[in-house]
Amino acid sequence: MRRTVLLLSLVIFLVGVPRKGAGADFITTAMSGLPGQTMRVEYSSPSKLRKLPSFHNLRGKFLGPRLQQLESSLDQIGISEDAIDELMIGWKPGDKEMDLYGYASGHFDKVQVARRAAEENLTPTPISGQQAYCLTAGVNGTCIVILDNSLGAFGPLTGLTAVLEAHQGQTPNLNSDSRFTSLIGDVNKDAPIWGVAFGGAVADWFGGWLATQNAVKLDWGQVFGKVDSMTYAIDATDKVNLDLKLNCQTPEDAATLRQVLDGLKVAQQLSWAQQNPGHPNPYTSMNVDVHDRRIGLQVVMAYSELTLASGVGAPQN
Repeated sequence: MRRTVLLLSLVIFLVGVPRKGAGADFITTAMSGLPGQTMRVEYSSPSKLRKLPSFHNLRGKFLGPRLQQLESSLDQIGISEDAIDELMIGWKPGDKEMDLYGYASGHFDKVQVARRAAEENLTPTPISGQQAYCLTAGVNGTCIVILDNSLGAFGPLTGLTAVLEAHQGQTPNLNSDSRFTSLIGDVNKDAPIWGVAFGGAVADWFGGWLATQNAVKLDWGQVFGKVDSMTYAIDATDKVNLDLKLNCQTPEDAATLRQVLDGLKVAQQLSWAQQNPGHPNPYTSMNVDVHDRRIGLQVVMAYSELTLASGVGAPQN
């Protein structure tokens, strides 16, 4: 379950921006500042996740290459991972991969960050009337803007510009998109991690989940081509629990995809048995059900099993 702890990786990589408000207040603020071309969003509560007994032991498991790069870059301006409380990430299609951007809230000293940036010779870059600190070079390098004493935004230069324009009300945002507001209303927002995806972003999610599983070679765009949307919630307590729902175009499409997912379950079981002989197989309990146009998928995995699963952790995209 490669994506089961997707947001555990995201929790680690952007920390230290100020606190706008908790729970629903932050969600509303972030959704009103994500641009209309966003195809996927993910929320996490790092303050809850850091309380997990296995979090620090497994943190390296959840960092993909892009997130590791970002985490290292943030050290330049003195951002520590313990400072963030909430995080909302958005994705939109990029030239080669999904561009990511978003908002974070927590405990932060804007003046101290500015001072640290100056010490590191990071010259602020003006973006939409704000001062951005670009931590890595190039068009796709990550930039951060401190919006006020409780909110920060981040993303590549072009993505961050779109975020700020949406935040300022210059362009449509996700709170005006009935697709997102409807699905978010159905998500378990008490979970420390949850997300929503549409169209091609669904295939991107699954591709990242199973990126390292050599036994699984599928055209994810084709497999999920008849899926309109997806929601998921991840409850990480004594175990990691993933509850995922796929909304297909027709009941027939749902029945066909159910067969593919059942086959995927078998492939994952065999792959686990080959890689981890003698250890309990978490994919045995993977449950797939269908009701009309909706498919439900549930996976439960112990933290000890996460350390063994090659297909679990941060996304590769």
